[in-house]
Amino acid sequence: MRNDAVHQSQFVYLNGCSTPVLARLMYRADDPFTVSLAFRVDASEWVEWDFSRELLLTGLTEPAGIGDVRLRPDLSTDDEFLVLELESPDGYAVVELETAEVQRFADATTAIVPCGTEAERLDLDALISELTTAQF
Repeated sequence: MRNDAVHQSQFVYLNGCSTPVLARLMYRADDPFTVSLAFRVDASEWVEWDFSRELLLTGLTEPAGIGDVRLRPDLSTDDEFLVLELESPDGYAVVELETAEVQRFADATTAIVPCGTEAERLDLDALISELTTAQF
């Protein structure tokens, strides 16, 4: 694994199902504003959601997000779980994440790229090149 990336897997509960789903959180220093959360839907397929690291960090302690991704502590469980709501044209899902696991992941991301220093890691020339050469 790269020393400027964090990957963490855990089982999560989807829409109150009794069977957990394997999920992984990912962060890379070369994309410092973004975290990814992927759910394993079968042996070789993952569904991935990208959202801001700031949303993740804020959602650990208070409600965060106003769009397709929303995160908040689950007040009914003494902060043992976080509630993540995901919405798309294909549907809506509620996911329960263990707060301690997400906090461990968040701490690892801030050890790699401290809050407030994300812009120093962003390669704007590469981003502009990628956007201007993208094939649609």
